[in-house]
Amino acid sequence: MRELSLNILDIAQNSVSAEAKTVTITVTAKDNLLTIRIDDDGKGMPKDFLEKVTDPFTTTRTTRRVGMGLALFKQEAEKCGGKFTIDSTPDVGTTVEASFKIDHIDRLPMGDLAETITTLVVAAPQIDYVLRYNVEDRGFGFDTRQIKRLLEGLPIESPEIVAYIREMLTENIKEVNGGISL
Repeated sequence: MRELSLNILDIAQNSVSAEAKTVTITVTAKDNLLTIRIDDDGKGMPKDFLEKVTDPFTTTRTTRRVGMGLALFKQEAEKCGGKFTIDSTPDVGTTVEASFKIDHIDRLPMGDLAETITTLVVAAPQIDYVLRYNVEDRGFGFDTRQIKRLLEGLPIESPEIVAYIREMLTENIKEVNGGISL
């Protein structure tokens, strides 16, 4: 993958497959460390599967025998002087966290995080998505539960709402970045 936002998309799709009701994505850039954390309240994984889940030949998919998402995310973090952890409890959920040294020459760019979140909302509107985005001492939050309440039953995936969400995320991310390129 060429962007970290695509890793986020892939891992969040795993949460959708795990029947999560809420997926929380936290992005924090502080003190030369970029940390990405994805939490879900899905099915979780048993300990024996969790121990081998970052092996590219371990997957729950029946259409193919390779699952590269977590393996690549782990590899990217470790090659950039960061760390990768995954924790999961059956019937509780899963947490994936990766950190990257921001100034490492091999660190992938963040990419279009606004488009990633928008894609998730459109692809699985029944799931609630929370984004916590922080750069140094600036930050903002996004929560589809708040938007759904304001919509009073209108579908969140309608084109006008999707355009609003994409624009709002893009503007807030740009403002929080404050000229820093992640």
